[in-house]
Amino acid sequence: MIMIDKIREIALKTLYEIDKEGAYSNIALDESLNKARKENEIKPKDSGFISELVYGTISWKLTLDEVIKKYSKIKVKKISPWILNILRMSIYQIIFLDRVPKSAAVNEGVNLAKRYGHRASSNFVNAILRQVDKKDYEEFFSIKNEIERISKTNSMPQWIVETLLEQTNSIYETEKICKASNLRPKLYIRVNTLKTDAQSLKQELENENVQVTQGELENFLILENARNIERIKAFQDGKFTVQDEVAGYIAKFLNPKPKEKVLDCCSSPGGKTTAMAELMGNEGEIIAWDLYDHRVKLVEKSAKRLGIKIIITEKKDASIYEEKYQEYFDKILLDVPCLGIGVLKRKPDIKWQRKKEDIEEIVKIQKQILETASKYLKIGGELVYSTCSILKEENEEVLEKFLNKNSNFEQVGDFIQVYQNEKTDGFFMSKLKKTKKYNTNQ
Repeated sequence: MIMIDKIREIALKTLYEIDKEGAYSNIALDESLNKARKENEIKPKDSGFISELVYGTISWKLTLDEVIKKYSKIKVKKISPWILNILRMSIYQIIFLDRVPKSAAVNEGVNLAKRYGHRASSNFVNAILRQVDKKDYEEFFSIKNEIERISKTNSMPQWIVETLLEQTNSIYETEKICKASNLRPKLYIRVNTLKTDAQSLKQELENENVQVTQGELENFLILENARNIERIKAFQDGKFTVQDEVAGYIAKFLNPKPKEKVLDCCSSPGGKTTAMAELMGNEGEIIAWDLYDHRVKLVEKSAKRLGIKIIITEKKDASIYEEKYQEYFDKILLDVPCLGIGVLKRKPDIKWQRKKEDIEEIVKIQKQILETASKYLKIGGELVYSTCSILKEENEEVLEKFLNKNSNFEQVGDFIQVYQNEKTDGFFMSKLKKTKKYNTNQ
């Protein structure tokens, strides 16, 4: 009988679902962990290692595949998905996880191959893994071509490296961004100021043995050792929500006031929507749109848990004009769909799903949403255009073309572009003001 390590098997199944079935990494992992907890297959401390295996293997897929190519006579695309992911996960442990003995990574990989392949598969896995060494990764640093070197040492598709190099005109900055994309993000939470304050919540969480430190932004905390967030009483009571500081800053940047009418055009899962409601003191009106029913329900669920009553959700395509909202809103948040290149540390699968040709299609959508939503803003009203992307085509260039076409809008201050680093995700935001009713350029 083959003895299988349950932790690695759960990670493998999650990787298969992401790789073969196109599931989102964060959603697939959450579902796997929740299922394993309900069936008592893992202990609370196991969640961290499973997450490390899943996110690490996905993040470093390009580099791991290069190592496989070095030792395999079979082309990577010809290897069965189960065996390929066993190899990737095992090589990730050998090269990047010092706390895991190579013998453990090899033996558990071979055992998994026996269950999810056949005898030849396990021999194949064994032969490759026994040859793999940390030096296989170190060799990539001697590659002469800078783009290829950055790509293979940071597991970044070459088209992204090329695009970033074109934008930054700096090998150093490009490599810095790529390195930061592989870091594991911290877990930030936003204090629900409608129900508590940062100091009181910090004390409550520490009483539940959660390690808490203050974030850089007011009313944001960092949780160091929290597991099963949804089981924490303060979460169930609606005293906080999980949200990165960048997302919270975007809501503050728009600066909605109590009793104002606000539109959130692309609202799901509701983090920025509820952040705005809290800034408004739960007074006023927020119309929250999203394209799909299940995503609208996420906003409703979040608002209910947090005790927010001013959010009105609607299933709606924000690119399609609706006359009843003409010049109706004081403030509008346009956190538009984007390629997400700024949040690769949170969603590493984006690297392998996106292609350079996707830029043109997503920019069309962004332009249409901005053009349509601008008509809903009152004279004197303000609109924030934001993305979690770092590509100029999705950001500055979209706004530049909009402002050239719409003389009744002006940019308020400078736009903010931040590349991902050890502290934050990459993001872009800019505030526009509607100065007059008519557009003289039309």
